[in-house]
Amino acid sequence: MTRLIVLISICLSFAPIARADDRLVRLMAPQALVDSGLLKHLLPRFSLKTQIRVQIVTAGQAHDIALGANGDPVFVGPQTIWYMQVLAPEHQAVQRFLSWLDSDVGQRTITSFAPGGVQMFTLPLAEQALDAGVVFDGDAALGLDLSRRMCGRCHVVRDDERMNAIGSTPSFFVLRTLENWVERFQTFYVLNPHPSFTQVEGVTGPFAPDRPSPIVPVEITLDQLEAILAYVANLPPADLGAPLQHQ
Repeated sequence: MTRLIVLISICLSFAPIARADDRLVRLMAPQALVDSGLLKHLLPRFSLKTQIRVQIVTAGQAHDIALGANGDPVFVGPQTIWYMQVLAPEHQAVQRFLSWLDSDVGQRTITSFAPGGVQMFTLPLAEQALDAGVVFDGDAALGLDLSRRMCGRCHVVRDDERMNAIGSTPSFFVLRTLENWVERFQTFYVLNPHPSFTQVEGVTGPFAPDRPSPIVPVEITLDQLEAILAYVANLPPADLGAPLQHQ
């Protein structure tokens, strides 16, 4: 009996030890995405299929995958491109999650999320993935603040501020549908009606004495414009259906 116990102990000592988190994926996601309800719709379906649990964690906690503003684009909405960074690519549970997310079933699960009958998320388009490679040196967070202060009185610069702009003025999201959106933003101060009320430090001259600005002028530096470009580069183009026609 003693020899049997010793033999069993030796066998157990050579048995592979399973990782405690072999069937767990730790996913860091911003609160805004959690509040949207997408993950509550998405993750249980993955777990039901694979028996792998996905635990949502917050910034500062250990995680295997992060959803946010960096990485590869995975889905779009509302008015945001969501990117994914994989920190544990060797983790088998993570590999299963990534494969499922990229499968037809996973992608249909994303696009089928439609509370109240309204589709909230779509898949990133090829041109959106390409735009992710357009890099500007400016601070995107500062660019949002500058856009709201300098451009928000005429343009919609955030989806939740639609009522604060002039209805006939295109939103930043509509402008992002244009193939030359970068050029238009970089030279906005020479495109009507901006020259009549905009001054760029070190670039434009003062207003003519007999033609003062009809409104409180927009005074901007090139560094501030670079920050606005960094913000706009992260905005998803508006879904206009048919291609936008412009002259």
